[in-house]
Amino acid sequence: MYRIGIDVGGTNTDAVIIDEQLRLVHGVKIPTSADIQTGIEQALHKVMVESSINPEKISHAMLGTTQCTNAIVERKKLSKVGVIRLGYPATASVKPYTAWPEDMIETLGETYDLVKGGYEYDGQPLTELDETEVKDVLQKWKGKIESLAIVGVFSSLKNDQEFQVAQWANEILGEGVPVSCSSTVGSVGLIERENATILNAALDKVMAMTSNGFERALENEGIKNAQAYLCQNDGTLMSIQYARQFPILTIACGPTNSIRGASYLAKLKDAIVLDVGGTTSDLGVLANGFPRESSLAVEVGGIRTNFRMPDIVSIGLGGGSIVRETEDGVTVGPDSVGYKITTEALVFGGNQLTATDIAVRLGKAEVGDKKLVAQVPLELAEKAYQKIKEMIEEAIDKMKISSGDVELVLVGGGAIIIPENLKGVANAHVDEHGGVANAIGASIAQISGQYEQIYIYSKLSREESLTDAKIKAAQQAQLAGAIEETIELVEVEETPLAYHPENATRLRVKVVGKMK
Repeated sequence: MYRIGIDVGGTNTDAVIIDEQLRLVHGVKIPTSADIQTGIEQALHKVMVESSINPEKISHAMLGTTQCTNAIVERKKLSKVGVIRLGYPATASVKPYTAWPEDMIETLGETYDLVKGGYEYDGQPLTELDETEVKDVLQKWKGKIESLAIVGVFSSLKNDQEFQVAQWANEILGEGVPVSCSSTVGSVGLIERENATILNAALDKVMAMTSNGFERALENEGIKNAQAYLCQNDGTLMSIQYARQFPILTIACGPTNSIRGASYLAKLKDAIVLDVGGTTSDLGVLANGFPRESSLAVEVGGIRTNFRMPDIVSIGLGGGSIVRETEDGVTVGPDSVGYKITTEALVFGGNQLTATDIAVRLGKAEVGDKKLVAQVPLELAEKAYQKIKEMIEEAIDKMKISSGDVELVLVGGGAIIIPENLKGVANAHVDEHGGVANAIGASIAQISGQYEQIYIYSKLSREESLTDAKIKAAQQAQLAGAIEETIELVEVEETPLAYHPENATRLRVKVVGKMK
């Protein structure tokens, strides 16, 4: 039996097939289409035709896609969201959608209401939940919203009120209006958690179209027996049903797929991974085989959130980055010819000088027709190459947590532009299949589950709290498609809350397991 992994990038869509021993059988790379869906279908069709594998022997299919990210950035295909915040009057001074971009507010509808409810930091109720008040709000919104976000003050400590409101919402609005509860989406911090929950609710239609399109593409290729998964942004997978509930978890899954694929190809568990595409270069950190997560609040489409995100540094440097000579010197990027590199770069007969042309001119790469860059002045090429070297070295330095030299894994179709002998790098690992590392990462991933909550150790011991968090993380992994017997603990993070008088601690637990 075989697995298929597909990853959609800004420039290329890659597809690979691997066997039961996780060995690469075949990989393809095609330009990403404007509508993305067409590119997925074409990549899937091409890899199936060229590998000549019987569609009935495909047991699993995985997709890593940028569609949710694109929808937020472009403000397209998003649902009209209703927001219920449980915390009136304590939180009335800062309303939902505060500091949001105006065009995003207009797209989502700015429908919100503050009602009684929420908790103090010690678990005591702020105010009691008012059933009549909540149901009146829901009745008022019936037929006017397409998705609902429920946000309770300190619901990361106690979330029973959020779940109660969700139950009333299902009764009044119907099952056709999906509900997102903030305690299952974001972390500590009311506004950032609320923002993440609103975005998750807004992505409902996008994920429905994406998942339905993926299933149709598989059916059209005769792949009818495969379990389908979508990639999460921690380098693991989730079932399509789980992805429809938490579409926000697909944001930034591209870089994490590359990191996991790089780990597989280089056989390293700790390294910095440099994924060079056509437009940007993404740097991430492999920590014990998984992408390191960011500890900071992250902006998505101009909106500050605190849901789980990989620790990624992106710079405007790729194979298609445009090179210019100015009065102040040579610049490389951040603008790029992107997926048009095969028609616009000099080596392919175009008229734009790109980073790829520089690598070919200096004999560092062999693509296209090197005669077409012979007229590029050698001095200009060397200055541009030095600029590329400086940009990469600076980015690597930002990702390091110590002064020592690091292991670097180079992947991505644009890796041919990266100079050798980089400052701060002990060894640079390159693999012939590095160009499709992101699709490989998608195809080899496991299923994960994560749970985060504030526990008060004076009321529930550390051991009991840890056991409870493990059980709930395992339940999340099973919902996402993991086999119960294979689930194992991979990460525990404890953060004491200094202002709490009773030894409260934010506990985050992550588990992984094999897919069904």
